[in-house]
Amino acid sequence: MVKHIFIFLLSISAFISCKQDAKTVKEESIDETSKSEQTEKTKDGLTLLSGEFIFYEDAAVLQTGHEVYGVKIDDKMHELYKMGAQYRKEKTDGIKVVVRGEIIPLPTGEEGWPFSIRVKEIISVEALGKKANEVVKIGS
Repeated sequence: MVKHIFIFLLSISAFISCKQDAKTVKEESIDETSKSEQTEKTKDGLTLLSGEFIFYEDAAVLQTGHEVYGVKIDDKMHELYKMGAQYRKEKTDGIKVVVRGEIIPLPTGEEGWPFSIRVKEIISVEALGKKANEVVKIGS
């Protein structure tokens, strides 16, 4: 029951905070100085994404400024979660991440986010900052 409530609240917050952009999945650069490094890396077909990563039990989500992605649960995802442990006060707190990965469209007939990402490389992990204090907690 708690899992369903968490997923529901996460879905609602994602839809409320996302802009309704009709953009296709594109690479997002971190800053201008690292574009040349990333250009060499992008030849492998992986996409650079930056956003808030949340993992709880059997649900993992990466919310960028343009899209919400389901994150494939595998060893690399667990590594990402462990790297953010120092920035979390509670298990369900999000962390700010920059990752490279494979974008996977949702198969026809399945439920879930339109795209998933399989994390292949972790670029950075850090605390969310002031945004982390804006979370509404239900119950105790």
